[in-house]
Amino acid sequence: MFEYFPDNYTWSLATMLAINCLDHANMSEIDDACRPLKGLAKVNDDAAQSAWYESWKRVGERIEGLADSDKAAGHRLSAGRKYLRACVYYLVADRMVTNLDSRKIGIYKKALHVFREGVTLRRDPVEFVEVPFQGASLPALFVPAKGGARAPCIIHFDGFDVMKEILYLNNMGDEFGRRGVALLLVDHPGVGEALRLRNMHLTPETELPAIACVDYLETRHDVDPERIGMMAVSMGGYYGTRAAAFEKRIKCCVAWGAMWNVGEQLERTFVTGRLGQTRSVPPFQLLWVFGKETAEEAIAVAKTMTLDKIIDKVTCPLLVMHGENDRQVPLSYAEKTIQAAVNSPVRKLKVFTKAEGGAEHCQVDNGSLAVDCATDWVAEILGAYPEGV
Repeated sequence: MFEYFPDNYTWSLATMLAINCLDHANMSEIDDACRPLKGLAKVNDDAAQSAWYESWKRVGERIEGLADSDKAAGHRLSAGRKYLRACVYYLVADRMVTNLDSRKIGIYKKALHVFREGVTLRRDPVEFVEVPFQGASLPALFVPAKGGARAPCIIHFDGFDVMKEILYLNNMGDEFGRRGVALLLVDHPGVGEALRLRNMHLTPETELPAIACVDYLETRHDVDPERIGMMAVSMGGYYGTRAAAFEKRIKCCVAWGAMWNVGEQLERTFVTGRLGQTRSVPPFQLLWVFGKETAEEAIAVAKTMTLDKIIDKVTCPLLVMHGENDRQVPLSYAEKTIQAAVNSPVRKLKVFTKAEGGAEHCQVDNGSLAVDCATDWVAEILGAYPEGV
């Protein structure tokens, strides 16, 4: 993986998230945000995290200003393109400041604003939808399939810290759409807009928001209700696989990064310190996601989140993608998931090697490889258009 900050995996990972959005970002702008931070990466204290926020925010505001000028001049497409770049930078700024810092919600709302401006001005085929859920609703992005026919659809959940806009800007919607598959990108409880603006925390029963999504998709005239699949990234290796185990209307499942035992993994990462140098986000995220006061309380909930005694209930085709050099989650989780999914009629483990690329956590070193692999497999399994429309 390209590590802009060799002494700070968390910062390097966040930088790679921006780089993976290069259709909606720019390397010189990314460097402009990162260069002033080089001397702070090894310190990595609260002041350094604040400096991270300010530097990425500065670049985002500069690009948003250029977009405003384009919009005022009537250059809608140019403005939209810049707004989407600003969104990337604002979302990366958001990652390092604690939820107790009022700046976090402010920058997140700016990201949502410029994202909506960007896709609207560029006329991207994105529909902002609300999925009814337990008396409230889940915010989601619906991206239709190309071709106009009633299409299969993938429900895509986030992970521990990635949100729907980043997944969209990683070309996920475009690549599914080209293969004749619609996409529903959802901020479910514990992440993104559901967490930040609606105070919805993660619970082990991740099939419940998935069921709500299937219910919603069955109301759409442009989705084939017999061809709905599930995909989730990182900790979503648990979320999506559990959902597929309990919701039989899900006809295929992609675990973009395996997650056999959430409690075991989070304890290693946030409590014992064994993986503390390879956290994807700072420690505050653990308490915030679960809505708990202490790490012990959060881990107690997380320890109920395991695929053991659940995985044999998966009866649909299953794809697990994992990196050979994943420094956050062991490859053994992926191998165990595939081996234990004994009732899945089609099981595939794709291990991305150092030689081919994509060997890091959820292919953050080359996200396009994972997107290609997942979208091709789903199109074939759901009977879409694997060679494009």
